[in-house]
Amino acid sequence: MPLPLLALAIAAFGIGTTEFVIMGLLPDVARDLSVSIPAAGMLVSAYALGVTIGAPIVAIAVANMPRKKALMSLIGVFIAGNLLCAVAPGYAVLMAARIVTAFCHGAFFGIGSVVAAGLVAPNRRAQAIALMFTGLTLANVLGVPLGTALGQAVGWRATFWAVTGIGVLAAAALAVCLPARIEMHKASLVREFSVLKNPQVLMVLGISVLASASLFSTFTYITPILEDVTGFTPHAVTLVLLLFGLGLTVGSTLGGKLADWRLMPSLVAFLLAIVVILCVFAGTMHARIPAMLTVFVWGVLAFAIVPPLQMLIVDRASHAPNLASTLNQGAFNLGNATGAWLGGMAIGAGAPLTTLPWVGVASALGALLLTLWSVSIERRVAVAG
Repeated sequence: MPLPLLALAIAAFGIGTTEFVIMGLLPDVARDLSVSIPAAGMLVSAYALGVTIGAPIVAIAVANMPRKKALMSLIGVFIAGNLLCAVAPGYAVLMAARIVTAFCHGAFFGIGSVVAAGLVAPNRRAQAIALMFTGLTLANVLGVPLGTALGQAVGWRATFWAVTGIGVLAAAALAVCLPARIEMHKASLVREFSVLKNPQVLMVLGISVLASASLFSTFTYITPILEDVTGFTPHAVTLVLLLFGLGLTVGSTLGGKLADWRLMPSLVAFLLAIVVILCVFAGTMHARIPAMLTVFVWGVLAFAIVPPLQMLIVDRASHAPNLASTLNQGAFNLGNATGAWLGGMAIGAGAPLTTLPWVGVASALGALLLTLWSVSIERRVAVAG
């Protein structure tokens, strides 16, 4: 891995860890701060919404800042946010700290994707984005389990101190490894926002929302599914989630390679495969070994679509890639929150856990149909041109 991409991956690892590790620490946080579990759960939702709302605001704020300086500034916000989480005296301060941290998330991945793609040959751009996002997948494989174990052993604040340390390491790596001058175009706010007039850009954002909602409508409730439906013990569930995380890592690499080969056909194939695997999971969730195999394949497919979608948004918004790429990160997180809400609505309406994969299937089908529509428009424009 080229050193600049390694530096971006280290930062992605820290950002991914701080986003998801809170889920495993909710009981400890709730008990320590004397709040309910649902109130503690709002720390997860607030982060996702913070990414969605903060992404375009921060992207505009750093639009004309040199790329290295912008990324260094964003990782500085990440360090400050996690440090504030570690020392937060109460729930309100912790909530504010989570939102502050979330604000750097979308812009860092958005700008980082554009920088990563610009550091390599044109035929390797999606792979470069995938290498950066490997840090995010490894956060699920290593950062979240280790962070959860650390927090449960010596207190949840220790986890945020550790993530702050990762942020400092990432800042040092970015300072040393990123080129001092990274090519960028002078941004105009009018030009940047004009990208939203492009229906093809809006379609990519919609695909990202639906694809992410497809994952989180089921994955948010994967622990009760594996315990109550499949029959795994809590310890075994941890191992299954590790298997899912390994799938994410494989999928990110696979998605990058195939997207550099044939972008749109790969995206269509992955979305169709997600529909199929969720249908399969509706049946295999009742047996342990089939469930484990399905969860691994699901993990591969869930992140195989990320590099193609990120590359697609950069291509279709070539005159304003930073804002569009950042908005795509917001779209992913909006999908996270929407998917969790849809799954919760289904359960709240009395539906059993076994119906959740079908909620995911509906969202994935929506993403697939929107992709096919986008391909159709693209072909008509090409023929007309």
